[in-house]
Amino acid sequence: MRYLPGGIFTMGSDHFYPEERPRRKVRVDPFWIDETPVTNRQFAEFVAATGYCTFAERPPRLSDYPGMRPEMARAGSFVFQRTHGPVDLRDHTQWWRFRFGASWRRPLGESSPAEALEDHPVIHVAYQDAVAYAEWAGKALPTEAEWEYAARGGLEAEFAWGDELAPEGKMLANYWQGEFPWVNLLLDRWERTSPVASFPPNGFGLYDMIGNVWEWTCDGFACDPRSPRPVPRKVLKGGSHLCAPNYCQRYRPAARAPQAIDSPTSHIGFRCIRRENVDRVAPYSTVTDFARLRG
Repeated sequence: MRYLPGGIFTMGSDHFYPEERPRRKVRVDPFWIDETPVTNRQFAEFVAATGYCTFAERPPRLSDYPGMRPEMARAGSFVFQRTHGPVDLRDHTQWWRFRFGASWRRPLGESSPAEALEDHPVIHVAYQDAVAYAEWAGKALPTEAEWEYAARGGLEAEFAWGDELAPEGKMLANYWQGEFPWVNLLLDRWERTSPVASFPPNGFGLYDMIGNVWEWTCDGFACDPRSPRPVPRKVLKGGSHLCAPNYCQRYRPAARAPQAIDSPTSHIGFRCIRRENVDRVAPYSTVTDFARLRG
């Protein structure tokens, strides 16, 4: 872990998405933060010590997801799949597929091999899974402000390294180069996740704060009150290997996205922090539009 002294920093951005506005001054207290996202190796140690079973490894109850077909009530998670050509970028069901057996153990599903990805960030973790690991480790999930302060590395720039995405053509994070979701030029060499610390650290010595996997924070993201079934959502930070210049330009410290707490995917992970008095966040789950996406 790295110790960060805290202080006042400029949070948010006025140049990209509305939910990032306005830029404002925010103060955070000192804290320790993991140098990298939690890896599969670290998560495996947690599971071996506790016998923990992740959300994606447990079959859903039909009573929790009205409208779900019985044959779909099997353990699994959402996995990204390239499309065969351009698609409507407003319809994310074009590239997300629910795969039975997909979990942190088998990232691509039950028919895929158990890959040796010990140094890659753990994925297919729901919010409650991240909280459970953090509590076992004597840590916590960061607030959005803590996470963004850490990601900026002491800079007040659009990206974690400055104001240019790829200075002199150099790839400084694992994100999508090309036309999402069908042409990935792989200029950063990685189709999906990359081993942690594959790219240079930021000014605080932290790796993968941008790209690779989205990371859970403990802050809530406001739900639409008009929804017939409001769903608790948490703020994700950092973007992932699926963020592209033509879609989801969220490979920036200020970027934020809502995620239903019971919807793990193949591009969401987390890292932990430690405060002097670690907050305890009780894990929980709820009904979401998960059922509709499962078919």
